[in-house]
Amino acid sequence: MATEDKNRATAAAILPLVGGAANVSSIAHCMTRLRLGLHDRSLVDDEALKAVPAVMGVVEDDTYQIVLGPGTVARVTPEFEQLVEEGRAAAPEPATAAAATAPTTASADELAAQGAAMKAARKAKNATPFKLFLRRIANIFVPLIPALIGCGIIAGLNGLLVNLGWLTSVTPALAAMASGFMALIAVFVGFNTAKEFGGTPILGGAVAAIIVFPGVANIEAFGQKLSPGQGGVLGALGAAVLAVYVEKWCRRWVPEALDVLVTPTLTVLVSGLVTIFGLMYVAGEISTAIGTFADWLLSNGGAGAGFVLGGLFLPLVMLGLHQALIPIHTTLIEQQGYTVLLPILAMAGAGQVGAAAAVYFRLPRNESIRRTIKSALPAGLLGVGEPLIYGVSLPLGRPFITACVGGAFGGGFIGLFNQLGDKVGSTAIGPSGWALFPLLDGNHGLGSTIAIYAGGLLVGYLAGFLATYFFGFSKDLLTEFNVSREPAESTVAATGGPASPTTGPDSPAKEPAGV
Repeated sequence: MATEDKNRATAAAILPLVGGAANVSSIAHCMTRLRLGLHDRSLVDDEALKAVPAVMGVVEDDTYQIVLGPGTVARVTPEFEQLVEEGRAAAPEPATAAAATAPTTASADELAAQGAAMKAARKAKNATPFKLFLRRIANIFVPLIPALIGCGIIAGLNGLLVNLGWLTSVTPALAAMASGFMALIAVFVGFNTAKEFGGTPILGGAVAAIIVFPGVANIEAFGQKLSPGQGGVLGALGAAVLAVYVEKWCRRWVPEALDVLVTPTLTVLVSGLVTIFGLMYVAGEISTAIGTFADWLLSNGGAGAGFVLGGLFLPLVMLGLHQALIPIHTTLIEQQGYTVLLPILAMAGAGQVGAAAAVYFRLPRNESIRRTIKSALPAGLLGVGEPLIYGVSLPLGRPFITACVGGAFGGGFIGLFNQLGDKVGSTAIGPSGWALFPLLDGNHGLGSTIAIYAGGLLVGYLAGFLATYFFGFSKDLLTEFNVSREPAESTVAATGGPASPTTGPDSPAKEPAGV
């Protein structure tokens, strides 16, 4: 089957299982997930979705998220959007639909009200101001990740060629390709920030462009000459947010006849002056402090700092708090050329892989869980951890904790080498696991950097495996789960919660033991 036909077939298989085109209110995707806004969650068939070959799992948050994996999600999403548009165009007129459903109006209203109540309850649970703010930050930076990855790989290739003395006439061109985006990343951050906070995107980009304009080198603020790029992405973020508030104020008070002239002028003028004579200096100091603290933490904390960071990353992901690290990673890449934090945090995925392997061996009779592990393990090795997290370790309880232990030991290994002076960094954010190898960089040569990162992965795999094999199961948990089950009776659901672990239709539902 051709790739386009395969992607369209996947989209066509998913659409009816989420309630059809009429039930889809919004469509977006990140690195690995198709994120859908749904009118009525009760219309979704979770089990049938998980059975679609391309679907690695499902996750429920403020949106309904279908895990497809990197690459696949970017190809399936446009096909899905097209099918939704076609479905809406072919839908009956509202009046016709109302007439057709008139005999069951009361029942439909009850179901709609129940679905709305469920949706509101879930949103209320996840809609804390802090989490909503972090989601906005993620929405600003996640669209930039493909460019960061592409430019990061080119930068790594260019560095390798320079060190080897090969293709000397080509390396300057590669350097331009790798550095061009990073030189203007503040503009893209400003554009996305204004878009996310409800302003005019191009005005956000215009204000952020001031930060990277070479002419700011002729301006003094706080008794110091400014430098182009001072404040970086944090300054661009603050400048664009300020521009949005200035623009909204202008829209409210400026007469409509003058709005097209006055509003953009005042937005750029006011926000620009504050950016030049305030934000660039303040954000520059904060950015410098972030870089200094990261270096100090790993130089002095070493293995201990790596142990804590690697061990806590999975819980941060579960709580959605990992999104706060995105601007920190970007700031470090902007300052140093790579982020030293990402390779350490990537060890959490190694612990997850090791834990899943241990579960596979500890539950030899549970073909359903073993089948899930076999299908999800390749993605886990490449850094896509959702299928293993939501399909295996988290529902079982203890294996999730022991996976964190594996990540802690892997992080401690890399942290130790950082303390010894061998920095291991990534030139981009997004990938982890084996997929991070092309993006690695450090201060002691590529060979040393790759060896240390590979060693960290091996330590994470081994520690996660041993911790789970020996401490991940209580006797009750083994008794309950180490039994033969049909696929339909799988005890581990990819939504993050155990299904009924029954062996017969009349058996009572039980929670996993030993959690």
